[in-house]
Amino acid sequence: MLKILKRFTKKEVGYIGIAIVFIVTQVFFDLRLPDYMSKVTKLIQEKGTTVSQIVNEGKWMVLCALGSLVAAVIVGFLAAKVAAGLSRTLRHDVYHQVSEFSMAEINKFSTASLITRSTNDITQVQMIVAMGLQLIIKAPITAVWAILKIADKSWEWTTALGVAVLFILVVIGIIVTIAMPKFKIIQKLTDKLNSVTRENLTGIRVVRAYNAEDYQTAKFEKANDDITSTNLFIQRIMAMMMPMMSLVSSGLSVAVYLIGANIIKAVTVAPASTPAGMKAAFTAMATGRIDLFSDMVVFTSYGMQVVMAFMMLTIIFIMLPRANVSAGRIMEVIDTQSSIKDGTKDESAATEVGTVEFKDVCFQYADASEYVIEHVSFKANKGETVAFIGSTGSGKSTLINLIPRYYDATSGQVLVDGVDVKEFEEIALHNKMGFIPQKPVMFNGTIRSNLELGTNAHGAITDDELQTALRIAQADEFVNKMPDGLDAEISQGGLNLSGGQKQRLAIARAIARRPEILVFDDSFSALDYKTDRVLRDALKTETADTTKLIVAQRIGTIIDADQIIVLDQGKVVGHGTHEELLKNNAIYQEIAYSQLSKEELA
Repeated sequence: MLKILKRFTKKEVGYIGIAIVFIVTQVFFDLRLPDYMSKVTKLIQEKGTTVSQIVNEGKWMVLCALGSLVAAVIVGFLAAKVAAGLSRTLRHDVYHQVSEFSMAEINKFSTASLITRSTNDITQVQMIVAMGLQLIIKAPITAVWAILKIADKSWEWTTALGVAVLFILVVIGIIVTIAMPKFKIIQKLTDKLNSVTRENLTGIRVVRAYNAEDYQTAKFEKANDDITSTNLFIQRIMAMMMPMMSLVSSGLSVAVYLIGANIIKAVTVAPASTPAGMKAAFTAMATGRIDLFSDMVVFTSYGMQVVMAFMMLTIIFIMLPRANVSAGRIMEVIDTQSSIKDGTKDESAATEVGTVEFKDVCFQYADASEYVIEHVSFKANKGETVAFIGSTGSGKSTLINLIPRYYDATSGQVLVDGVDVKEFEEIALHNKMGFIPQKPVMFNGTIRSNLELGTNAHGAITDDELQTALRIAQADEFVNKMPDGLDAEISQGGLNLSGGQKQRLAIARAIARRPEILVFDDSFSALDYKTDRVLRDALKTETADTTKLIVAQRIGTIIDADQIIVLDQGKVVGHGTHEELLKNNAIYQEIAYSQLSKEELA
């Protein structure tokens, strides 16, 4: 939690300083009230007191109450401003830190957990800061100040107050000790609930197609019941605090009055032999009782202030454990450094144009015991088309993910334009390529906004250039048929588009960047054979100077490639043209003949 608090800006620290001044002012007004109550009590019991005298003291009570109210409002305003500012800073830091993560860090935390940490956890911290600034500072000041003002009234009363405070501290300590482990669990259960919910919503079509509603409901109910039972346990434990505080408050009041009654009863004046002496004795006794009664009223008021201070702390102790866990989870994200370290070279460092070279590259996932890619070497020159084919799980997608540095090679070198990708600034590296992922991603907005994503790296793009990109990707026909054309709306995830439409738009988006290198990660799978063929012909003629790396499952997609690399279990088992591999590579032959006849392949 302390690490989180260090993220306050100088402006917010200034607000906290001002808030502390007003908190002290509020406490001062609150603790002046009992003094005026004491004076009013004495005036009421004295003979000959006029209404104006009582009103004169009473107006100061009203002014103290109003002063306390104004100070409380100002403190609340400043606390809300500080808490909102801190949460804004944390959301900014978490978002930008996650944006820098490699896929290894994303997989480590999971998407559902990162969403929870960016929303629920930050909200918990915001609440504790907003409440804590008002209560954590005010409560100790009030308690200490009140105790100092009444410590000399009566040792009996002071002892009763000390016992009450000790009892409160013991109760809070026991309850927090029991509840703290559960608070650590509750956030993990929230991650689990978010994960199940997200999985069900994204896979709703599959769930319905397989009549798996009951199965998914059971998973959700299990996660829901777990978090509910844990929350109930915590709330039941915490619910004990308020009754305990009420018990202490009421018990202290009773104790003060019982002790006060005994003290008043014990007030005696030695008998006097003369009428004048008797009169003086009774006067002294009466005065002593008035002073004691006044002190009792003041002590009760101050005692309640002390108890209320600890009751305010109780609210914080209810919230603090969960907020502390949330703060730890937030800082875990912020403190985690990406395993991908940004290089220092910009685009001017390139010694070649449009080349991609692998030199004895091996890759192993952090938690894996075996290599996924082993000793892969090849070079794609400017304008060439290099294709990768192999059975499922052979490492094709993993291999091309090393080019934009979604992962870093475990050993060997991946070079783009003659420079090791680890030495490039990431922004410079990514400006050189257009990447089309295996699952096309469309963002909420318009077709135009999706196509223009990232095109600012090469200057403004015109509608004609967008139309050219759409034509090459064979997407212009369906886009131009839409009523709004380029300004047609796309829903989140592109749910209002078919799989083939999304794939063609993803290809058009990459082409619109005018990159040196195009990377296709099985990006033709949703296209029919005719569209596939026409699109490849358009790429060949209109992006002739662009290097193309293609991962594919269909032989027809890669049959015209300049180089075809056959992968099996992460190793290169074939390298050549279609004709060469068809003659002398058994694995390529097996893949080819399983898809096309000998006549079609010829």
